[in-house]
Amino acid sequence: MARGWESKSVEAQIEEGNQRTAEENPSVANAQARLREQKIESLRLSRSRILQQLEQARHPAHREILMKGLQSIEKDLEELKES
Repeated sequence: MARGWESKSVEAQIEEGNQRTAEENPSVANAQARLREQKIESLRLSRSRILQQLEQARHPAHREILMKGLQSIEKDLEELKES
């Protein structure tokens, strides 16, 4: 196993690689920013759809599933906004 993989987490190394790529090539940075914005917009649309479904849902189990989905989407949105 390579020494670098032992000292750092895989996630940290991937993030460092992405940052280096973005710094070396601005078009890659633009593409990454565009992809991030697309993900955020997709999550916002999903959130809106779930909120509409929650207004109409009557069965407690269905409402619970929708609430868990909503919480997951909000968590993902928060993580994308912070990065």
